[in-house]
Amino acid sequence: MRPHTIRSPGSLFNVPHYSGPLLVHAVAESLNAARSAGAADWSGSLDLGLSTDTVRLLPEAWQWRERTFPYPVKIRERTICYWGGNDFEVVSRFAGSLIKLVPTEWGAPTFEIDGIKMLVTSKISPMEDARRKVALIEPRGKRILDTCGGLGYFAACCLEAGAADIDSYEKNSSVLWLRTLNPWSPDPDAPTSGGRLHLSHADISQAVSTLPNASVDALLHDPPRFGIAGELYSQAFYDELSRVLRRGGRLFHYTGSPNKLTSGRDLPREVSKRLDKAGFKPQLALDGVLAIRR
Repeated sequence: MRPHTIRSPGSLFNVPHYSGPLLVHAVAESLNAARSAGAADWSGSLDLGLSTDTVRLLPEAWQWRERTFPYPVKIRERTICYWGGNDFEVVSRFAGSLIKLVPTEWGAPTFEIDGIKMLVTSKISPMEDARRKVALIEPRGKRILDTCGGLGYFAACCLEAGAADIDSYEKNSSVLWLRTLNPWSPDPDAPTSGGRLHLSHADISQAVSTLPNASVDALLHDPPRFGIAGELYSQAFYDELSRVLRRGGRLFHYTGSPNKLTSGRDLPREVSKRLDKAGFKPQLALDGVLAIRR
């Protein structure tokens, strides 16, 4: 499936992942408090909980990995800031919609589009949530199609679980930009990816028609809400997924659990019916549908 990976000149994929410090409200407050107390150094996480570092505190700046940064002004709750070269800037972008990386108590961040949270975070880490869902398709040694890559947590869990090859698609360029700033998002070019992850800036609803028959062993489908991307819930799209998945292959389709009383529909069962018609044997699982290609 690798020939379908898109790497155009000047694309986001030619930009290396950000390697500078990331600050959230609690970290900025702690850093400033240590300075005010006259401490010589400060220890904490500057990569959203992935590791712990120690920085040297000077009167007007702090030093980290041989680089010097000014002390941050107040950083708002539910905000992540990165070093933009002259100051710390919020990890957000407006391009028709406001897209923002948002910290969680679990370390791994979520993201929001116009204030709507896109990942589960209230009771479980978004990475652990992804790990549970990925386990349903049994990825070890398999060729995986990840239709709506988002922050890449499905892909990260597939790499962790020993998938042989992952083709991941993401339509939104701003989400891809968030990935370059999120240390929890897998970098396709990092040695830890081992050349197994191929990330394409493309709309899977269109790109799926270019994929060969029975070319993948398992599928992960985590589309935006039905009201935003109804084409990714259509019978025609499910027919295409059935075409590219080998017989016996597994699909996990996230649907969420919209309230039937307010939405007037039972989306998981609607999806199950369409998948059955497309040649799958579906069953409800977690907050979506697990289906096996007949």
